[in-house]
Amino acid sequence: MIPIIIAAHGKLAGELLNSAEMIFGKQENIETILFVPGENTEDLKIKYREKLEHFKDSKEVLIIVDLFGGSPYNAAFEIAIINENIDILTGASLPMLLEVLSVRDGENIKIQDIIKTINDSANSYIRSCKQLQASIEEEEL
Repeated sequence: MIPIIIAAHGKLAGELLNSAEMIFGKQENIETILFVPGENTEDLKIKYREKLEHFKDSKEVLIIVDLFGGSPYNAAFEIAIINENIDILTGASLPMLLEVLSVRDGENIKIQDIIKTINDSANSYIRSCKQLQASIEEEEL
């Protein structure tokens, strides 16, 4: 099982995990980091190091952040760049998290396998009701 750290602005990380657990049940080997007003990148790096200590025996750790280039990403990047067993996935959303949770337990699964799965399915997370309706109507013709 690949351990996960979710980090985001405000309370988003905690609420993403809460929502995922409503659907999939209690999750193990997953931590959250909240980035609150008044904190900076150095504060976040301390939080990351504390959370990573829980996973010190893991071969790999996946960090999921909300925004590429935001403070949670920048702090994670500074840690990941010197740790080859850590990678970062940006654009955190509930569909993405559910997808990650559904594949991270696979036998011999690696972070790069998870990232490929997410990249392959990312477009399916976004739908327009009107476009979907038009597509269905087209198929019926």
